[in-house]
Amino acid sequence: MPFKPTALASALLLAALVTPAAQASSHREAPFITTAPKVDGTDFYLFRSYEPGREGYVTLIANYLPLQDGYGGPNYFSLDPNALYEIHVDNNGDGVEDLSFQFRFKNTLAANGGGIALNVGGKSVAIPLRQAGPVSGAATDPLAYTESFELSLVRGDRRGGQRQAITHASSGASSFAKPIDYFGEKTLGNAASYEAYAQRHVHPINLPGCSTPGKVFVGQRQDPFPVTLGTIFDLVNAPAAVITNEANAAAFGAGTIADKNVTTLALELPAACLTAGNDPVIGAWTTASLRQARLLNGKPASGLQASEKTGGAWVQVSRLGMPLVNEVVIGLKDKDKFNASKPRDDAANFADYVTHPTLPALIEVLFGAKAPTNFPRTDLMTAFLTGLPGVNRPARITGLGTGGPLAEMLRLNTAIAITPVAQQKPLGVAAGDNAGFPNGRRPGDDVVDAALRVAMGALCVLTGEADALKVGCKPADAPAGAVPFVDGSRTQAADYRSAFPYLNTPLPGAKNF
Repeated sequence: MPFKPTALASALLLAALVTPAAQASSHREAPFITTAPKVDGTDFYLFRSYEPGREGYVTLIANYLPLQDGYGGPNYFSLDPNALYEIHVDNNGDGVEDLSFQFRFKNTLAANGGGIALNVGGKSVAIPLRQAGPVSGAATDPLAYTESFELSLVRGDRRGGQRQAITHASSGASSFAKPIDYFGEKTLGNAASYEAYAQRHVHPINLPGCSTPGKVFVGQRQDPFPVTLGTIFDLVNAPAAVITNEANAAAFGAGTIADKNVTTLALELPAACLTAGNDPVIGAWTTASLRQARLLNGKPASGLQASEKTGGAWVQVSRLGMPLVNEVVIGLKDKDKFNASKPRDDAANFADYVTHPTLPALIEVLFGAKAPTNFPRTDLMTAFLTGLPGVNRPARITGLGTGGPLAEMLRLNTAIAITPVAQQKPLGVAAGDNAGFPNGRRPGDDVVDAALRVAMGALCVLTGEADALKVGCKPADAPAGAVPFVDGSRTQAADYRSAFPYLNTPLPGAKNF
């Protein structure tokens, strides 16, 4: 059959690249997580801050609660007070968290638990909406309930390590205000007004054990991930000629989820406070956990969380690091297992999905693009389970299976200089920009296109015969390794904000008329 790659093929190829074991760009990717969207992690970003004057900092961005429509009232998209949201950092290459940043949320009804009420015919009656008028960020805003969060740092094992509160660098408070979602322009003004309101919720923070303050922001943002999900999951419903030509990188624009919002948990922290010893490389991933038990109340009393009681141990239900793994790579039977897993156990639990990936073989069957023939796929293991030698491989890991575990996560070399916005290349390391993916991930990195090419053996072709031993394959092993695959949804740094928290203003629920 002739080689007919399509949009689905390109996305699947991407997924094959990230076959290790973690997820990012994962929207509704596993059976259980579809029942708990508030704890569904969608994307994770890790990069040296490129905002002018912030070069000594690292930005970590974890997005949750996918596919938010701006008009999703009256409740909109608050996060779950009964959940634990975490960003983990491994700074010694052993596949185990050394620093965990924990977020817990609280929603508080106004008027001592009664919300906002209006006098109707002599009776005080609670309104059905979140707001009773325009909102500006003032303490007197007419909001039925407010959202806040607490942030902690755990050193060592996140369940048994030392937990310390992270506090506001100016006030010393341990609770931080979260902006409400962008209900619409009548409530919160135009995009510029909403962004000014949101920016007042960028809080300076004191990190225990670190002498330099950082920043935190939690709030709604426009979904930054460019992808054509409908096309991908409809077995390729797109013109075939688009996919193999770099000139068609943006043929489909921003993709099908550009009209959606997400909820962002963003940290900007001094690089020196994240690394350990002389090794500048850190690894990171995100998780969300729920309590083991939930008791539903068939006759709930008044209140925001009156319908359930939770208890028991924390159970991890979401995990992500590298892009698009659980969504289209991990076998259906293991998707929930993957979300509950830890990086240090990846080799034992999911090795076959990396060493013998099914997606390149599926693409060959569907579209005739010859899959790589080197087994095990050590080129994929190098890119995603150990880090690239000379780029972002931790000092502890000296080769495949030596010095440290095969563990999937985003890895960032904090010693590699930043690339200014105007010079950033969407294909990152593959295009000679070592400050980009897979050396961490910036908002403007087109991880889909980069991953597509590696999945089909780009590393085998790029390294050549002389360097074959570095990745375990040679050009002859990858017949389609030189094809410049694209998925038709190209992104670039200029599409996003160039200052913390970097992601764009969310889309409003309604425009003013």
